[in-house]
Amino acid sequence: MSNPKSQPPPTQAQNFFNSENDGADENFEKNLEGTTAQTPNQIPFILWVIGAVFIVACLMFGNGKSFDQILLAIAAIFWISLSYRYPRQALWIFLIYTPFAGTVAYWIGNDHPLFHLAKDGFYFPALIAIIQRVRKQGLPLIIPKSLKIPLLGLLGISLLTFLYVNGGQQFGANPGGQAILMGIFGLKVLLGYIPLILCGYSLIQNRDELHFLTRLQVVIVIICCVLGVVQYWLVVTGRCPDNTGLPDYLLLRANLQRKCLVGGALGYYPANNFIRLPGTFVAPWHWAWFLISSTFFCFATAFSDPKLRWQTAGWLSLSLVVLNAILCGQRTALLAVPIIIVVLVIATSHIPQLKRLVILLLGIVLFMGGTHLLFPGIISQRMESFVSRWNASPPTEFVTEQAEWTARTHQGVLGNGLGRATNAARALGETRLIETYYPKLMYEIGPLGVIAFFAVVTTLTFQGFRAYHQVQDHSLRGYGVVFWVFVFLISYNSYWYPLDTDPVAVYYWFFAGVLLKLPHLEREEIKTLAAAELEQEKQQFSPDQANEFLT
Repeated sequence: MSNPKSQPPPTQAQNFFNSENDGADENFEKNLEGTTAQTPNQIPFILWVIGAVFIVACLMFGNGKSFDQILLAIAAIFWISLSYRYPRQALWIFLIYTPFAGTVAYWIGNDHPLFHLAKDGFYFPALIAIIQRVRKQGLPLIIPKSLKIPLLGLLGISLLTFLYVNGGQQFGANPGGQAILMGIFGLKVLLGYIPLILCGYSLIQNRDELHFLTRLQVVIVIICCVLGVVQYWLVVTGRCPDNTGLPDYLLLRANLQRKCLVGGALGYYPANNFIRLPGTFVAPWHWAWFLISSTFFCFATAFSDPKLRWQTAGWLSLSLVVLNAILCGQRTALLAVPIIIVVLVIATSHIPQLKRLVILLLGIVLFMGGTHLLFPGIISQRMESFVSRWNASPPTEFVTEQAEWTARTHQGVLGNGLGRATNAARALGETRLIETYYPKLMYEIGPLGVIAFFAVVTTLTFQGFRAYHQVQDHSLRGYGVVFWVFVFLISYNSYWYPLDTDPVAVYYWFFAGVLLKLPHLEREEIKTLAAAELEQEKQQFSPDQANEFLT
């Protein structure tokens, strides 16, 4: 690992934070370390929680609720309270739980709506606690500072759409469902995870925690991908039933009636070479985008981690991602994962460790070649499916058609209302399925909203580029390049709507915050090394000489 001691500190001209923000950033860790209260302060908090549990349990019991419902409510109160009390730990649990949320919701929660929102029980209380501490210390809530105007613009347009469009629909002659609730849900989907920038920035306090984050992602990817391979084996060997016997309209669709081992909706119909695996997620599309996003994190660990065993784990996880992209039946993952690897090899080739990149690329090629030799039928089936689908509906034409349709059907400058093109809100009212992201935004919040959102992601991408270019340490810079390419590609991707769904909706904003933190990590290391050198030099002098040296 490169030693930051040998690298010159970034110049003031490079620093895109002003001096006020720099001072605030330096205090972030110290101020946010106070997440664990002392015992005397914990006693009233515990009493408040117990009192709330007692009141809720009595009210639910008095209204004839079942014991299971009362127990679920008590558990929810405890985990929300603990997440608020220990926000850093809650954020780590949130990151761990997100890839398994679909499995928990369908296999433990029996598709209960509360289980689909369970991960937010870790996120939102932790966010509130972090915001309170940041406000108390007078630190900036919006990082970087240049994001403030675009973000407030997007928030303002979204609120106008909610008030005038969703509100007008609710009190109009034809509300088309519960328009106000749809608007609230649409606001949560559009803006709810943007504060993860602040969470990611404040959670990672040093290089060790950055390594812990990327290694944690690699471990999660390995677990999920192994479960995905086992799921594939159970399906193709007949231990889990295929779509045979279902109604005709479900034969070539993933559905919850055929879920297997983990995750949710699954589809397998060997007569038509049809397979759609959900992995540990609720649906195949979510699994595909988990594989796509995991490519970045696995590559970063394989390339930039200082420990050989974790580099090896990164290569293993990357190979498993490629294998699952082949097996899962999702054409987007099959196309995107190899392309992303090539893009990352090119993007990081200027960093002096080209030999490792060549070995990594060669290993992936050999792995795919071995897969082709062992399973020639699978590779040919996937390629035939991909080519036929591309010929039937080329992605460029698909995106163009949806953009043209949205341009004709959106109403006014504020759109058709928040949630009206959000598939997850269909239980609340009439929705349109629009499978491309920016046309979906156009339909919901109109052209002004699209411009505002585009300004947000462009500002974030530009500041992320400036942030990683400030970093001189090769290891940190390697992480920065990979995170920035991830932010860049997701920012301007219009195919499907990954920023509306797990896990990309979480990873995009969180790792943007981590990317912006990298220059600060390097500056803190330089200061620590300088202080250590000064202390060492002081010890070499007599007391009088030391005082003279300091003056």
